[in-house]
Amino acid sequence: MRFIEGGVCAPKGFKAAGIHCGIRKNKDKKDLSLILSDKMACAGAVYTTNLVKGAPIAVTKANIQDGKAIGMICNSGNANTCNSNGVEIAEKMCALVAEATGYKAEDFIVASTGVIGQPLDIEPIALHMNELCSKLSENGSKDAAYGIMTTDTRLKEIAVEFELGGKICKIGGIAKGSGMIHPNMATMLVFITTDVAIDSDLLKTILKENADNTFNMVSVDGDTSTNDMLSIMANGMAGNEIIMSAGPDLDIFKEALLEVTKYLSRMIAKDGEGATKLLECQIRNAATIKDARVLAKSVICSSLVKAAMFGSDANWGRILCALGYAGTGADVTKIDVAFKSKAGAVKVCKNGSGIEFSEELAKIVLSEDEIIIDVNMNDGHAEATAWGCDLTYDYVKINGDYRT
Repeated sequence: MRFIEGGVCAPKGFKAAGIHCGIRKNKDKKDLSLILSDKMACAGAVYTTNLVKGAPIAVTKANIQDGKAIGMICNSGNANTCNSNGVEIAEKMCALVAEATGYKAEDFIVASTGVIGQPLDIEPIALHMNELCSKLSENGSKDAAYGIMTTDTRLKEIAVEFELGGKICKIGGIAKGSGMIHPNMATMLVFITTDVAIDSDLLKTILKENADNTFNMVSVDGDTSTNDMLSIMANGMAGNEIIMSAGPDLDIFKEALLEVTKYLSRMIAKDGEGATKLLECQIRNAATIKDARVLAKSVICSSLVKAAMFGSDANWGRILCALGYAGTGADVTKIDVAFKSKAGAVKVCKNGSGIEFSEELAKIVLSEDEIIIDVNMNDGHAEATAWGCDLTYDYVKINGDYRT
């Protein structure tokens, strides 16, 4: 397996585009994106657990209930959430792109992201749909990625190539996510494409399992959004023998998909609003996988831990505090903690108690932009990793006037 260029257009038979249609005031920012497959694809999705859900989620659920999709349409700048005509607008978006491409409205995944509670005017989308479709290209992944961004500061795009039964296969992905990021799911939109031939029901199962180990282990600020969606389209154009059940081909596919989603998860966490550091909490030797996930999330979600990491302060007591209130019943007298980065490593806690360490070395280690919080529970064999970011002054500045 190797990383390649091309994002969602790397897999065979996919084109993408992104344009500015006028939803966002800033004409330099793209706000409408499209991904289209050359043939009908198997499709699956995972959605936010927030009871308040964006209208596009209801429409997408209905559209891909049969496990099929031909493309994805998404706008940024307006979430189309808590609007009386939200479903009508989302359905109209699908109808417009269907008319322009020659497919059916129910063949499309639809998504929106941006401000909640403001009406979404369909006119800019309608006026520029033909322009969007005319710009579909095998090199359009980056434009599509820019078109789904809101407060993001970094492009989030990845693709991998691997082999199944002698056939070259590819998986590509783009994502947006910066604030309102919290597990189940985080405020994100993630669109994945692949040319692998795989059973639709099996694809859905794998996607949910994958999300539990990646996107549901990301947190920036503790707010679960209303429009979160992870979707995948698999058009089978690589020509591999269709994957129908467990076996070596499925294992390879799952590994490749994990590489794509882990990369995007890390990118979302690193691009947290106002963030200066990516935090990765690795829980080792926990009693159960469930405990490991809960413990990792607890550390990543702690505002005190996040603030300490911003200040490059090796305040390991905050780590133990977060582990202690996680609710797993872990034996805190067994816990070891260390901080790691490309600048080195420093052990700060052994068997739940402090040990002597160099504050100077700790400062150097924690001054890097990617920090690993290594926690050994010494209580079993389960492992889990969660991703987050530091908490900075700029987070409040960004969100203090986000709407206005």
